Amino acid sequence: MANPSAAAARRRRATGPAPSLNGPASDIHPVLRRATAPPAALDLLAQARAGLDEAAVLETPNERYATAHLAALRTAAAVLAARGRPEASPRARARIRSAWEVLPEIAPELTEWSALFASGARRRARAEAGIQGAATVRDADDLIRDVAMFLRLVEQMLVLQPVLPLPGARGTARRESGGEAPGDGTGRGGGGETPRAAP
Repeated sequence: MANPSAAAARRRRATGPAPSLNGPASDIHPVLRRATAPPAALDLLAQARAGLDEAAVLETPNERYATAHLAALRTAAAVLAARGRPEASPRARARIRSAWEVLPEIAPELTEWSALFASGARRRARAEAGIQGAATVRDADDLIRDVAMFLRLVEQMLVLQPVLPLPGARGTARRESGGEAPGDGTGRGGGGETPRAAP
């Protein structure tokens, strides 16, 4: 009669190494976290990405600037849809505030981005109105670059992220840092990317 453990070992060799619970991280495949964003937020992110792609190929600086700024606004709206809380009082609900005013309250780590895009709102209005020279080629290029960074940062905050164990230090970083892993440049611990100075 064949030895069951020998048969199991042959099967493992044929199909590749079995994941080890105590082995190095190379033995363990990345696992994706569930998306934390609701469908409305994911839809807004998709619209923002499409708007940014459109802005990159438009011809006039005014059109490029206005379309890119709208993509930034949709990105902010995605954060509000994912994290937003209703205003507490009827008076607060009756007050109309822009997304750039509300965003720092909901996501303080995006305060600088909010200030940057709020400062471009007037220029966007002038560009949408077709005022000659409202936005220059440089203004449009800079804004498109900034919005791309902002969108990438928000996508990393809200959408699927790979989770890999730390090699040789299972759980150490979490204990040493008081429950959170060190910042990884995604805005979830290390502050994320920060915007350039407002135009």
